[in-house]
Amino acid sequence: MDAQRAQEISCSPVMANVTCDGRQVYIEHVDQQNGTATIHHLDNPNNKVSVSISNLIEH
Repeated sequence: MDAQRAQEISCSPVMANVTCDGRQVYIEHVDQQNGTATIHHLDNPNNKVSVSISNLIEH
């Protein structure tokens, strides 16, 4: 995924189908300058992690 699309998804009120390492995630914040996104897995919303935007896949 590219940084612009990740930003669009994070700002959208509609939940997008996005995965990271095969698990569904919610994108909380995008840092386009560093190429990272703060996400949490849908099955563990309290565990926020920072990942490379390139690891995110939209389905």
